[in-house]
Amino acid sequence: MARIKYYYDTETCRYERVKVSKWDIFLNLLGFLSVSLILAVGIIIVYNAYFDSPKEAQLKKENKELQFYYEMMEKEVNNVQKVLSSLQERDDEVYRNIMGAEPIPSSIRSAGVGGAERYKNIIESELERENLILDMMQELDKVKKQMYIQTKSYDEILEMAENKEEMMASIPAIQPIPNKELKRLASGFGMRMHPILKVVRPHEGCDFSAPRGTPIYATGDGEVIRVSSTFGGFGKLVVIDHGYGFITKYAHMSSFNVKRGDKVKRGDCIGFVGTTGTSTAPHLHYEIHKDGKPINPVHYFYQDVSDEEYEKLLELSSRENQSLG
Repeated sequence: MARIKYYYDTETCRYERVKVSKWDIFLNLLGFLSVSLILAVGIIIVYNAYFDSPKEAQLKKENKELQFYYEMMEKEVNNVQKVLSSLQERDDEVYRNIMGAEPIPSSIRSAGVGGAERYKNIIESELERENLILDMMQELDKVKKQMYIQTKSYDEILEMAENKEEMMASIPAIQPIPNKELKRLASGFGMRMHPILKVVRPHEGCDFSAPRGTPIYATGDGEVIRVSSTFGGFGKLVVIDHGYGFITKYAHMSSFNVKRGDKVKRGDCIGFVGTTGTSTAPHLHYEIHKDGKPINPVHYFYQDVSDEEYEKLLELSSRENQSLG
């Protein structure tokens, strides 16, 4: 039952009953509805600002997943690009050099794969992240073309190699000491700190750390043209002439297993690891010279290492550290 309200009338000195008109009821109702509407709109604005609808939440989740997959794919494409670049470098600097073939011009390796017409369907789709998708498609097409060019280059090298068996047997192609776990390469080719003089100077070969007495192998067929012993410098040294402009040097040996004039085959034991001459620890200093100039021996381990192992050896040899002698 509704409560009845009264007011005191000073003219009649009596309590009179409060009468509510329809207009008052209408105004009260209108005010209530207005306040309710303002509160509802405020709640909706706050909710939309801080909370997602189920559809928006689903779209955000899908966008996040797509971004994750895109970043993964981009990372994989970059990894493939790095491996491909290494193969291209090895092809130009080693294989084609050995065969006397000209390197493939960079303008051909990095040539484009077509203009906007190639990606017309993507452009016309008006996708929200069109640029990301276009960039990825262009990178993939670039990698595919470079892989095709590299495959054709290998076909050409293989054809030349089939006609040059004697030359292939003579060219240095293996590591000079057992190194299956790739842990013996201590210092690489390039500028290195000399262990005794303590100055940075050209290091014209690679140092392999190994226990004294570890066998040392000829890295290609050839003729021993020098067997010498000195107090300093290379100490006990063997030099092999492989022909075709290639000469290899094996230094700091403890003892020899060949003499000058010997004919050797790839894999023959020519001596043993030591620390003679200017050396700080038992190791083999190994050099390759092509046409009288020292070159990076790591590029000539291709017969007994995989592409992944070659990458690891290349990384180890590029570290700027101190040589062993």
